[in-house]
Amino acid sequence: MSDRDINRRKLRMGMVGGGEGAFIGAVHRRAAIMDGQIELVAGAFDVDPEKGKRYGVDELYLDPSRSYGSFKEMAAEEAALGEAGGAIDFVSIVTPNHVHFPVAKTFLEAGFNVVCEKPMTVSLDEAQQLKEIVDETGKIFCLTHTYTGYPTVKQAKH
Repeated sequence: MSDRDINRRKLRMGMVGGGEGAFIGAVHRRAAIMDGQIELVAGAFDVDPEKGKRYGVDELYLDPSRSYGSFKEMAAEEAALGEAGGAIDFVSIVTPNHVHFPVAKTFLEAGFNVVCEKPMTVSLDEAQQLKEIVDETGKIFCLTHTYTGYPTVKQAKH
């Protein structure tokens, strides 16, 4: 798909984490849709597979086939869909900190761009491994620092 073609549709976002009762997932979902250029189309929202699937369908109105029981299942299924099948363009990781690395690694290796809530990893070794994976795959890895999006921070800048 060319850059020109991708500009004719919203970017398709997947999310790992951010299920029922999770504060930061809702923050990232709201931030992602602010400019109208992104839509949430898939997710694995909880370590409890059934709870996560239900949340995706009942609360976020996802197609049941795109609300996954685990991030590994999600990465494999979305990769199998491929671009022509409407697979996600990127995944947003909003899990507890110690899970950031395995989720990012899995999605990068499956061919997806990654947006990860800080911290990137919980160790220097994991961070170095992740950098190598990004270099090997050529995929984008974006680390968010949410305070830059706060209205008061934007106002202070002026």
